[in-house]
Amino acid sequence: MSGAVLKILVIDESAERAEVLLAGLQDAGYHQVHHLREMTDLVPRIAAIDPDVILIDLENPNRDTVEQMFRVSREVKRPIAMFVDESDPEMTKQAIRAGVSAYIIDGLRRDRIQPVVDVAISRFEAYRELEQRATDAELQLAERKVIDRAKAVLMEKRAMTEPAAYDAIRAMARAKGKRMVEVAESLLTAQELGI
Repeated sequence: MSGAVLKILVIDESAERAEVLLAGLQDAGYHQVHHLREMTDLVPRIAAIDPDVILIDLENPNRDTVEQMFRVSREVKRPIAMFVDESDPEMTKQAIRAGVSAYIIDGLRRDRIQPVVDVAISRFEAYRELEQRATDAELQLAERKVIDRAKAVLMEKRAMTEPAAYDAIRAMARAKGKRMVEVAESLLTAQELGI
């Protein structure tokens, strides 16, 4: 993604520290930059801005702040980079679990903003890909279970072998131009209705 087309949101209560972020973003060629100065009601305010990337600068985040970041990450689903002055290992783990894509300790420098944005986007995209793969795997497993249940119905009602039941479902799907899971769902519905 080019800097010129990304909409960046900076969340920072400190005007002085925000200037470092804003200047670094300007140096990197980002022109659509918004700044929130308060940590209150973040989810609706972020949704209204609809940023591509969120940069949060905190001196020392507490557990409530990390919990709020978890809500933000879950609801807005955007790359988030968090800059903190100091942190303990547990807080770092919590931030990463909360969905923060890049957690930068004592690293707020103007020249580091672009690489941090790049890392946050890359890690976010990698996480989303893993999340999508998991969702796809769950869906495939659920569909396989539906097909297995439909095979069991055919095996019981029509005294078919398992391969024959599978072939029958596949043939019906092909003949009707439907997916096997759709035919299997129809068979199960018909069986439940006693048809």
